Amino acid sequence: MSKNLFSLVLILLFASCGSIEQFNIDYMVPACISFPSQLKRVAIVNNVSDTLNNWSIPQKNTPGANGLLQKTAYYDGLATLVAESFAEHIAAANYFEEVLICDSALRASDIIPRESTLSKKEVEELTESLGVDAIFSMENLLIKSVNTTTYISDERIFHGTLDVLICPTVSIYIPNRNKPVRTINASDSIFWEKYDNTQTSVAQVIPHQRLIKEITDFAGSIPVKYLTPYRETANRFIYTNGSSDLRDAAICVRNDQWDRAYELWKRVNQSKKDKLQMYAALNIAVYHEIAGNIDEALKWVTIARDIAQKIVARKIDKTTQKSNTLFVNGTPSHYYYISLYMSVLEARAKNLTKLNMQMDRVK
Repeated sequence: MSKNLFSLVLILLFASCGSIEQFNIDYMVPACISFPSQLKRVAIVNNVSDTLNNWSIPQKNTPGANGLLQKTAYYDGLATLVAESFAEHIAAANYFEEVLICDSALRASDIIPRESTLSKKEVEELTESLGVDAIFSMENLLIKSVNTTTYISDERIFHGTLDVLICPTVSIYIPNRNKPVRTINASDSIFWEKYDNTQTSVAQVIPHQRLIKEITDFAGSIPVKYLTPYRETANRFIYTNGSSDLRDAAICVRNDQWDRAYELWKRVNQSKKDKLQMYAALNIAVYHEIAGNIDEALKWVTIARDIAQKIVARKIDKTTQKSNTLFVNGTPSHYYYISLYMSVLEARAKNLTKLNMQMDRVK
């Protein structure tokens, strides 16, 4: 289930229904890679050839929209700063007992840029000298920026944007292995924009020193979710209208009185009206998810989904004689949203065992 799809459907539902309230929740997500409990100390090394030693290398300028310029540049010479940022982010996760960084760039003496993995001998020497169990080696780093300037004629204003794509490659090494046990090829992007009255004033969207600082900090954070559990923010909603108890429960939620809201939703669930039962069941599912009881949340979202399916199945297309369970009048039905939310909970339940195993390391 795509998180972006879920968010989009939630926006559509929010726009079509005035009786819901949207909010964000935070929860832990397991890292892509799990480590044995005995792996406690790690070192970050910079294995990137930064021979160009240049922070910004313009590559090409091409005409953009309305005859204005689009500038593309590649940033080299930042690997040391990014490796330091990477180490800081790994340490801040408090997942490993100790996080060290090797001060020297391993490929600093290279004359010709090259991408090379660490040899078995290099790994053994590094782990022994640093006293660590594993090496996280930054092997390659691509940073590409596209700076675009356009003129918005309707507003008579210039618009500058800077979109930076960052692709770090990190390999994991342990002693007595001839090659990395895992290699991470990650990518993400960061974006800035600026509006002003002249083309010159928007040409530099962000001051250069601040740009370098934000790029390196962001780049260092990208591989972390592959290596340590991380916190994710997601959209959720509750039904807030249809009965006085639902309205009162919404007030309780705004005041962070979730237990009181839960009692009111249980009472609404006793209603004889299917729609109110569906509203209450969905809200109770959200309550249990926030409380960390995913199994109970799945139980209640299943109840809500079944009721929603029964409700929407009554709306028969007179032409085709088929029930439309996904869309009603061109907008996603409650059944559709609840089914997507159910998929989100199923994914969370599937990840729980892995997450719990990983979190046992920090107990």
